[in-house]
Amino acid sequence: MEDLPLLAVIGATFFAAGLVKGVTGMGLPTVAMGVLGALLTPLAAASLLLVPSFISNVWQIFSGPRLGAMVVRLWPMMLSIVIGTIFGSALLIGGDTEATTTALGIALVLYAAYSLLARPLRVSQRLERITSVVVGGVTGLVTGGTGVFVIPAVPFLQSLEFDRDELVQALGLSFTVSTVALALGLAWNGDISSDNWLTSSLAVVPALLGMAVGHVIRTRINPAIFRRVFLFVLLLLGLEMAARSLY
Repeated sequence: MEDLPLLAVIGATFFAAGLVKGVTGMGLPTVAMGVLGALLTPLAAASLLLVPSFISNVWQIFSGPRLGAMVVRLWPMMLSIVIGTIFGSALLIGGDTEATTTALGIALVLYAAYSLLARPLRVSQRLERITSVVVGGVTGLVTGGTGVFVIPAVPFLQSLEFDRDELVQALGLSFTVSTVALALGLAWNGDISSDNWLTSSLAVVPALLGMAVGHVIRTRINPAIFRRVFLFVLLLLGLEMAARSLY
């Protein structure tokens, strides 16, 4: 990438995405895909978020109290995410940018609308194992096709009644596995250029700076209000992307 204005936009996008994550605890890949997906192909946008997403999420895996127990409990879901993502990445690689842009817009709308409007779900322990396999597979297909990791993994993990620290750890595990699986799917097909790897690595700096600023902001504003505003903006962005094929 030799276009300096585009590099500046990419840097600003990852700073903003990191800021949202610093305030709300999540949202970096969703914001990055939402903004960059409006400027680049979804495939190019997805390849750029790989390194910042991995670096910004991996710490969450070790932030909870019981990593081993978490992995034992969620491994069927994680395996399904990997399989679904590798298969789903064919949608990004297939070259139908109109279809993948529309799919990305729909994924953003569903996530924002659910987060704003829906009541929390509860999944019983009896149904957890089979549900986790289905949710993991669908999340993988959505991740592979759009680069967005959150649907339906986040609502499902929130339904398992984890405490705060456990939920942060579970989300970190899911997001990290999704990032690695997406990288494997794209790299397997040779669709990540060396320039994109370099740009993705450089994007770690603004992303981490944004997270640091977000942590400061979180102590001075109401995170719930910030989250609602963020989700509303994401909803509008998703609607525009989903409707783009109509005009």
